[in-house]
Amino acid sequence: MKLEINGAPARSEDLAGAFGYGHFTAMQVRDGKVRGLDVHLRRLVTSTRRMFGSELDTDAVRAYVRQAIRGEDALSVRVLIFSRAMDWSDPGAPAAPDVLVRTGPPREHEMKPLRLRSVRYERVLPEVKHVGTFGLLHHMREAKLAGYDDALFVDYDGRVSEASIWNVGFLDGGTVVWPQAPVLDGITQQLMRRGLERNGIPQEIRDVRPTDLPGFDAMFLTNSESVGWPVASVDDVELSHAPETSRILAEAYDSNPWDEI
Repeated sequence: MKLEINGAPARSEDLAGAFGYGHFTAMQVRDGKVRGLDVHLRRLVTSTRRMFGSELDTDAVRAYVRQAIRGEDALSVRVLIFSRAMDWSDPGAPAAPDVLVRTGPPREHEMKPLRLRSVRYERVLPEVKHVGTFGLLHHMREAKLAGYDDALFVDYDGRVSEASIWNVGFLDGGTVVWPQAPVLDGITQQLMRRGLERNGIPQEIRDVRPTDLPGFDAMFLTNSESVGWPVASVDDVELSHAPETSRILAEAYDSNPWDEI
């Protein structure tokens, strides 16, 4: 694993504030390229304005990532934005961002269907991929201790929203359905939506409640490491998984080109 801040090796004293208040994006890099680079950079720029009131130099971000991945064919990369200049006596003042790049081995998952346990939970500032992950990991752990693979979140209006580190989607006939609820608009989800539109697959956003789940042809999860991981059950309810689901989702995602970092 490699850790660099603003292009220099990270020292322990530099990391003190990196994981308390910040935001990030995660990507799979192959041969110096990533799918949806524009979406990753837009996420980082928008969240930096929201959390630090400052602008992010995306050319610098790309240079830092290129340096960190040099000589490697396949990596998982996380770009985390924090600020050592943040003055907590005046937290509303703009703060210059720092860029932490962390590299690790590439991730490829066996797509064994998952068993989820539903829980009533809503993330703080769900539209931002921030470092406040305690609630996510707590509910994931509790689900695993109860014999499940992960947790499925249901918001306080009773709607299915997302899972611990995943977006959630469904297949209803020939239509891909995304839940209407406050969620993180994941990069892979955005790229899948682009590809589905390109491939002429209808999509819609609507309320989905736990009682609706048996009526779908398939339920799936997606994040930076997985395009469409099938869901086998939620709580004690067994779910269908139409065989064409994986093909539809993979073709949509793969239609997005690889972008040079």
